[in-house]
Amino acid sequence: MIKEVIVVEGRDDVSAIKRAVDAQVIAVGGFGINKKVIDKIIDAQKRRGVIVFTDPDFAGEKIRRIITKRVKGIKHARITQKQGTKDGDIGVENASPEAIIRALNIAKFETIEKIETFSVQDMMFFKLTGDIKAKDRRDAVGGKLGIGYANSAQFLNRLNSFGITKEELLVAVKNAEKEI
Repeated sequence: MIKEVIVVEGRDDVSAIKRAVDAQVIAVGGFGINKKVIDKIIDAQKRRGVIVFTDPDFAGEKIRRIITKRVKGIKHARITQKQGTKDGDIGVENASPEAIIRALNIAKFETIEKIETFSVQDMMFFKLTGDIKAKDRRDAVGGKLGIGYANSAQFLNRLNSFGITKEELLVAVKNAEKEI
């Protein structure tokens, strides 16, 4: 698994990255980068490191500059316009898995062994799934941990991928309970 979290523009880019490599990916939603997304990227940079992998066009470069200005020490992966063009559309989502892997190799990604610290049973124990307030609890806990809101399966994946400890989760759940 790639250690760094890969930051892309949209959902189609997430799919393309996941077809090529095993990695945690954050989609910024195009120009819709807000403080919440930047904070999520900053937290990912502190925990695992970040590789920005935006489209090889004007919008992609602008998004890359916004992130670079606000998050220090990130790595960059790039494809050429030719590698990212399909039927006149330019984007990471059009790149082949080989082109994506090549770009990530140039960015000098690191790998880590995927550790499954948390299970579905933990999610149930902490009432992050299978509870009437599970959605609200995941939203609050995700905010406290800096991993954001996600459905149960994705939340579990983020807990394991971001290297969250049992102690961190316990503190976040306790603090979140005050808000729910």
